Amino acid sequence: MPAAMAGAVDLSALKTRADNASRQPAAGGPAENTSPTGPTVIDVTESTFQAEVVDRSMQVPVVVDLWAEWCGPCKQLSPVLERLANEGGGSWVLAKVDVDANPRIAQLFQVQSIPTVIAIAGGQPVEAFAGAQPEPQIRQWITQLLDALRDQLPGIQAAEQGAGDADEQEEPEDPRFTAAEDALENGDFAAAEAAYQQILDAEPGNEQAKAALAQVRFAARAENADPAAIERADAAPDDVDAQLAAADAELAGQQVEAAFDRLVRTVKRTAGDERNRVRQHLIDMFELFPDGDPRVTQGRRALASALF
Repeated sequence: MPAAMAGAVDLSALKTRADNASRQPAAGGPAENTSPTGPTVIDVTESTFQAEVVDRSMQVPVVVDLWAEWCGPCKQLSPVLERLANEGGGSWVLAKVDVDANPRIAQLFQVQSIPTVIAIAGGQPVEAFAGAQPEPQIRQWITQLLDALRDQLPGIQAAEQGAGDADEQEEPEDPRFTAAEDALENGDFAAAEAAYQQILDAEPGNEQAKAALAQVRFAARAENADPAAIERADAAPDDVDAQLAAADAELAGQQVEAAFDRLVRTVKRTAGDERNRVRQHLIDMFELFPDGDPRVTQGRRALASALF
């Protein structure tokens, strides 16, 4: 957490509005999983910020996920945070904030880009990061956060004790997914991809493995995405490899439509195996977003038009 940011943020700025407004949950948010200490994933608005974030952070850390519907990297990051919060069993809480609907919260934290994730403890911001991060790094970030605050916030140990009791009654995890997740934690994208692909070979309809495979493949490419690839691709429109690299860089930089459009244009210019390679790359990108995303819908239509 930059020192300048920590000193500038006054979380009491929203308290007056919270006191004067009724607490209403945001529509269309994720289902709330609960622990003995309450929900682990919640939607937060300007009117509920004081109660759901500041007050709750006196017991357990509250990780604020600042996102927007149009933000592609947000849609990569948010499901990971939600899953980890549910796994945490209430030792920390994920508070999701739609910055378009709640601009004052974004202004409060002086947010320059999204996704931005800020950890609140004892009513104050203590840690933060920006951008979609690989799941192993996020797990490590959460672990370090809990380790640093376990003796200061009483709710962490209470939730962990309760989760430990519940774990004794849970069914064992699918070892195939465990192997893939272990590979991810070790930063071995190739092994994780192979593990998810093996699941899909046996169960072609396994949506969890399908979504995870798309995420792993893009994470491996995005890790080495070079913003300069865009300029190189623009100078060499017939270089398929350059176009693929540029599209990855654009998607990693939240330029979703630009990435889709680039690959659709490349499909139009290519044929045979090269066209199939570009088409599959674009389809893999579509899999990173919900089917209902209007950019995906438009992209699929544009791809169909380019092919036929």
